Amino acid sequence: MIDLGQAIKEQMERQGKTVGWLAKELSCDRTNIYSIYRRQSIDSNLLLRISVALQHNFFEILSDEFNQAVSSSQH
Repeated sequence: MIDLGQAIKEQMERQGKTVGWLAKELSCDRTNIYSIYRRQSIDSNLLLRISVALQHNFFEILSDEFNQAVSSSQH
């Protein structure tokens, strides 16, 4: 199973973005960002906002996981 929070954290590190930066982009407190990092799943609206802020399509991760699950269930 994917860990979206970890994927977001890793993308932030690759881009050199800070927790404070993302909190400002999402109009929330820094503690909320640390909470996001610990989540395996994230509300789709929030994931969209994060994807736009980081200009990275996190929905591709979900799509890949879906395709693998479908492929596995057909065998």
